[in-house]
Amino acid sequence: MGLSSQQKFLPGLAPDYRPRRSEETVLFKVVAEHLETFLALTEREGRGLPDYVTKEFHEFLKCGVLSHGFLRLKCDGCKHEMLVAFSCKKRGFCSSCGGRRMAETAAHLVDTVFPHVPVRQYVLSLPFPLRFLLAKQSKIQTLCLRIVHRAIGQFLKRKYKKLSGRKILAKDMKCGAVTIVQRFGDGLRLNPHFHMLFLEGVYTVGFDGKPRFHATPPPTDEEIQALVVTIAKRVIRALKRRGYLQDLEEGHTHVEYDEGDNAQEELFSHVQGASVGSRIALGERKGQRVRRLGGVPGTGGSGTATLSGPRCAQASGFSLHADVAVKAQERDKLEKLARYTARNAVSEERLSQSHDGSQLVYRLKRRYTDGTSHLLYTPMEFLEKLASLVPPPRAHLTRYFGILGPHDKHRSDVVPNPEPKPEKEETESDQDDESEFTKKKRMSWAQLLKRVFQIDIETCPSCGGTLKVIAAVKEPEVIKKILKHLKLPHEPPLIQPARAPPQGEFGFHTDSYSYSYSYSDNDYGQSR
Repeated sequence: MGLSSQQKFLPGLAPDYRPRRSEETVLFKVVAEHLETFLALTEREGRGLPDYVTKEFHEFLKCGVLSHGFLRLKCDGCKHEMLVAFSCKKRGFCSSCGGRRMAETAAHLVDTVFPHVPVRQYVLSLPFPLRFLLAKQSKIQTLCLRIVHRAIGQFLKRKYKKLSGRKILAKDMKCGAVTIVQRFGDGLRLNPHFHMLFLEGVYTVGFDGKPRFHATPPPTDEEIQALVVTIAKRVIRALKRRGYLQDLEEGHTHVEYDEGDNAQEELFSHVQGASVGSRIALGERKGQRVRRLGGVPGTGGSGTATLSGPRCAQASGFSLHADVAVKAQERDKLEKLARYTARNAVSEERLSQSHDGSQLVYRLKRRYTDGTSHLLYTPMEFLEKLASLVPPPRAHLTRYFGILGPHDKHRSDVVPNPEPKPEKEETESDQDDESEFTKKKRMSWAQLLKRVFQIDIETCPSCGGTLKVIAAVKEPEVIKKILKHLKLPHEPPLIQPARAPPQGEFGFHTDSYSYSYSYSDNDYGQSR
């Protein structure tokens, strides 16, 4: 890859750092060309999308674009400069901001949260009807997660009590975990599920008041099978008590959800519900399945409790996987695992576009059990799936449990680098779920580049001096003047107006290969 335009005109840039050109990616081009048409379509179908969803799209189109503003960095020694575009800092589908959040979250967990003890990942997926409830209502998500945390915690406590042979009360043992709520599946499907990083053992408090860690052996297949049955029974029972589930004939269950009188919310709920079921909610293909490539029709699961792999069991639509573990000394491996749990919803590397731009192909990371390897979307269908993945504001996606919880009195005794408590308690009105104290503790952009990609952007490669921020340029006239001087694009990328786009023929061809397609008889398949 050659040097970018900015590097050609700014010789002081580090040779291994290339400013991203987000406007040249397939994702950006599709959103810029079809967003207004998609928003007009939602207006015709109902009252449009919620404001936070439309704002997510509009801010994404400004992310990483120099013509919308930038920071100026200057070297103390040789006076060479570089420009850094502003980010949108959203949580939906922006690959750049998602990558930064992924790296920052993982670094924070390893440096300041997880003690030097073994860690095991428990991944819980829920039945399709419950996924819609979790996506719509954060209180249901909190309820389910509390039940799951308690079940796994009790399992670890019983395991240690049996191993030690001691008569110790459950209240005298403490577990710890960090859970990251992922709202997406591999194929852009709305799929809220839990990635839980549990300390593999329990803490007991001695006479000196200091907690001591006691490791437990890995769970067996039979224990995971019993655990997922327990979780399924407790979650279903709790939701039935609150009126969200009703038993019907022949063992089927009906999900109750009150939309109210808000037509806008009703439309967006319809979009999210279609995403959960891999169907299309709007446009010419309304109600039809998402088109698949490379597979043959398969059969669904029986719904009974079964083992589907090492330390992986399924029961009543719940799936629990616990075969990934990290030893106490494997801090690098732990950070990679944390990055995986906090990864972005959309992989731009797996997104491609047909030569005429009428079709988008999203390659799956792993084939479905029916053989599906790619999913095919029209631009309208693709934007519909992106919209369903946007989390609502103030919805917490990272949760702390047990001794790692922020209010546990023994937390500072076990974490590697305890932080002093802020003077003011965090409030719900903070849109980014961060207190001012937390924002001051965030890793800088330069620190993240150095930690993840081994790029030292704070040091000038020409003279070894220090690059410092000298200005934040936001005025349109000043932006245009600087970019013109550097012979860089100074006009924002063109956003196409709303129009009536053709949906295109069903098929995808290139000069070198072609795909055939087939539908699966199973609506949901066995997707991840």
